[in-house]
Amino acid sequence: MHRHPNPTRLTLIAALLPLVLAACATNKPQADNQEARAVAQQTVQAVEAAASAVPSPATPVARAATAPEEKLDVLLEDNLNPGEKVDLDAPKTHVDLWTRMRAGMAMPELDNDLVRKAEGWYSSRPDYVARMTGRGSLYLYHVVEEVQKRGMPMELALLPFVESAFRNDAQSSAKAVGMWQFMPATGRDFDLKQNIFRDDRRDVLASTKAALDYLQRLNKMFDGDWQLALAAYNWGQGNVSKAVARNQKAGLPIDYDSLRMPDETRYYLPKLQAVKNILMRPEAFGIELPAVANHPYFLSVNIDRDMDVARAAQLAELDEETFRQFNPSMNKPVILAASSGQLLLPYDNASTFVANLEKYRGPLASWTAWVVPRTMKPADAARQVGMNETGLREINRIPARMLVTKGSTLLVPRTAERDRDVSEHLADNASIGFAPDVPPMRRVTLKANKGDTVASVARRYRLGTTQLAQWNRVSTKATFKPGQQVVAYVREGQQLAAVEPSSATSKSSSRSTKSAKSATSGKVTKVASSAANKPAKGGAKTRSAKVAASEGKGARTVATKTALR
Repeated sequence: MHRHPNPTRLTLIAALLPLVLAACATNKPQADNQEARAVAQQTVQAVEAAASAVPSPATPVARAATAPEEKLDVLLEDNLNPGEKVDLDAPKTHVDLWTRMRAGMAMPELDNDLVRKAEGWYSSRPDYVARMTGRGSLYLYHVVEEVQKRGMPMELALLPFVESAFRNDAQSSAKAVGMWQFMPATGRDFDLKQNIFRDDRRDVLASTKAALDYLQRLNKMFDGDWQLALAAYNWGQGNVSKAVARNQKAGLPIDYDSLRMPDETRYYLPKLQAVKNILMRPEAFGIELPAVANHPYFLSVNIDRDMDVARAAQLAELDEETFRQFNPSMNKPVILAASSGQLLLPYDNASTFVANLEKYRGPLASWTAWVVPRTMKPADAARQVGMNETGLREINRIPARMLVTKGSTLLVPRTAERDRDVSEHLADNASIGFAPDVPPMRRVTLKANKGDTVASVARRYRLGTTQLAQWNRVSTKATFKPGQQVVAYVREGQQLAAVEPSSATSKSSSRSTKSAKSATSGKVTKVASSAANKPAKGGAKTRSAKVAASEGKGARTVATKTALR
């Protein structure tokens, strides 16, 4: 971001020089965090005092003259402070953001072997720390602003370093997503929308607000103990509450160090403390932190039309990868105005975007949403919307051998008939459902004999025991009453027959396949088996079985060549 010459700088430098020298003297490896915090607080106070003593320039500096003036006025508002203009020469912008963060540290210090272990891990990987802090520098100002506005300890602004190394695309094996690592259910609890078009757990501003809301709730739940609140953020509030109750019952302390918890949670706070120590005294660990300006790195730009991601990046004069760093919540190649309504762009690119959008006359979006009118094969849906099946499957992530169910929302190309922007309701509630692409099933009924169980009927007709139990809404160990109708399903064209026991069995078992009544007509139906004289496994033979098809068409003959499992 560009800065403009301002006469206040000489005054500020003169005021800062003694404090910078003092900081250099105290920020030695052996200096503790309290000394570093005190120096940072003095620095912040001195900068603000020196800057306020210098009169503001009579004429504001002109910015981004290429953008329409009326739109630029809105554009230059701070996302986090609506109504306030962004001023790159305001007093606070002359304080390095790291210094501001050091001044706001307020949590108790941890000092144990796990902290030393974490310090060693980070300090032995300077390249990793450089990448992590480089990514973090894009978003840190906005996190710091939110933390400070709420009066929360500044250590919490470091949490994304521990959770995700400040990666918005981070996803854990447990399906936690984003730089704050929200689980799906927790994200929904804090109004982070997750649908086929967007996942707000990856949104910079939305996820930061939700995470700090959650941390404030946890802090209140654990009586103002931030260490327990952080343990709950990692391990779950229910688990920490149980651990606290267990210690209380045993008459033991209930602080973080005294609770029994998993190794990951035990190591969680030491990692945060190690990151804090590196921030407070980077030279003690051989780490060089990137300079981070104390003003917004990006601005929000409102949009009122759907727009392809590629088109938005082009208008902002950014490559698509960089554009997605600031807008990572987009799941599809189109941005829906009714859903997000804004883009986040680096300061200079925001002005460029507004200017280019004013001049642009082509189509903004090449994609739209289409609601599937009935359960369909992907090939049929593709033909209806004018796509090839492979393209439809890829962009909508449709698995193989699946049907798309009625009411699902698919992303499809815009046409003259489908050229409207997506509605707010659809943008916020779009979902997609699938059903196995299998032949239609036909319902048949069998007649239970005396002593029949789910297992014996399943064995007789070579059906799955669990499946038969589910069809009849009973347990796998259930017993049927004599004459009770037992429901089964077979594929269209598939035949069903009983298997004759390989040795003498009880009379009730031998009678089990003599007859079955139709579910609709009550007539007894003979069932011919094409495998009647063929030996089954283990020497068993199949013979004719009497079953009825309950399809409302009276009795019909059902035969089987192969057994169902």
